[in-house]
Amino acid sequence: MKIYVDADACPNPVKDILYRTAQRAQIETLLVANQRFNTPRSPFIQFKVVSHGFDEADKWIVEQCESGDIVISQDIPLAAEAIAKGAKVISPKGVLFTEDNIKQRLSMRNFMEELRGAGENIGGPAAFSQADRRNFANQLDCLLNKK
Repeated sequence: MKIYVDADACPNPVKDILYRTAQRAQIETLLVANQRFNTPRSPFIQFKVVSHGFDEADKWIVEQCESGDIVISQDIPLAAEAIAKGAKVISPKGVLFTEDNIKQRLSMRNFMEELRGAGENIGGPAAFSQADRRNFANQLDCLLNKK
């Protein structure tokens, strides 16, 4: 089992949880992004820089992940593809994406994109909170304990 992180948009508190988890559980954790940032030195934490093209990190994660891996991303299309390969997917806010809910989430995402494309101001996501941090940590622990 490996953990793949769509790191470009991942909040720092989630990265901190992942760094500690990688050490504690001794699980390979790969952060994938378009640009480098500092990570702790650890044999369990790796960083992969991908090209700056659209969705390059997402494509790399989908190519690499396998059944049983964990993917951390808020990107719904990436989540759908990873789930299709048998990976477990959690958003940085602790939402577990599953085969049962991903189609509905894809539909909602597409609908919201259509609204934005039509010029509707629908706002953005709520700010990352302490509750989100707790939800993420709890969901990650649940998945790791099921391995």
